[in-house]
Amino acid sequence: MSASSPLRAWWARCAPAAGAAVMATGILSVGLHLAGYEALSRVTLALTVAAWLALAADFAVRLVRERERWRAEAGTPGALTAVAATAVLGTRVSELGRQPLAAVSLALAALLWPVLMGRVLRHWERRMPGAVFLCCVATQALAVLGATLAAAETAAWLAHTALVLFWLGLVLYALMLFRFDWRQIAEGAGDQWVAGGALAISALAGARLVAADGGTLYLWNADDRGALRTVTVTLLVLALGWYAVLLAAEVRWPRPRHDVRRWATVFPMGMTAAAMLSVADALGVTWPEGAGKVLLWIAVAAWLAACVAASATARAALRSTGPR
Repeated sequence: MSASSPLRAWWARCAPAAGAAVMATGILSVGLHLAGYEALSRVTLALTVAAWLALAADFAVRLVRERERWRAEAGTPGALTAVAATAVLGTRVSELGRQPLAAVSLALAALLWPVLMGRVLRHWERRMPGAVFLCCVATQALAVLGATLAAAETAAWLAHTALVLFWLGLVLYALMLFRFDWRQIAEGAGDQWVAGGALAISALAGARLVAADGGTLYLWNADDRGALRTVTVTLLVLALGWYAVLLAAEVRWPRPRHDVRRWATVFPMGMTAAAMLSVADALGVTWPEGAGKVLLWIAVAAWLAACVAASATARAALRSTGPR
């Protein structure tokens, strides 16, 4: 066995789930932008881009050189982080005014979505971990980016497509509830938080769809707009309920050991904060704004803790490759 084998083994374990790290960092950039911390938002955006490029290169290498491994991993819910991470990155890029780059991100995510979704749905099982909700997250991430681009480019067709994805994401969420292993609330290694994060990104998608209406775009009539607002607020409240339940479970059943799936805890934390800030802005309600900023800094702290733990794990892997 070569000296680099332990490092390769470590990366092989991390790579399929590491897309959640890109998602977590990207949504922190979005949240920091919404909260007005532009400098920090751009720093986290740069980190998101670097991590996305590394994972994209790994994805391409596996697709070309390790087809069997790629096929195996593409059938797991974690593969959908490729779609969600690309769409989250595109959303932040759109907020910078770089619409052509955001459109490329949307096109890439939209191409990956049916391919990976089809493979994941063919491998459904009973009692699956929280990663099963990535089916909803990936779909809603496309809806968020689509609605954001629609508002920026005044493209009604894109907003209506995003609305279809929004409702499809909610249907997928309901279906995933029947596949979710509820014991994961007490036993999960971190990805159980995606159960709440999926509702949070759904609320963010709803807020972006509401915000897309107006100006030169008149997308929804009064009844449609009212229904969309009601559903969006309901989704946000449900996401906060999940947040409280999952946080209480962490206190009741502590899981201090680091696992790469902890990035799937950071992402829902950041997503809940971003959803609250976006809902406050798009719907003109004040109550989520203050709490959203508090949850944003909690998410930043969780992100820093995950970075420290991941760095320690990587250093251990690197030391294991040294001379014996």
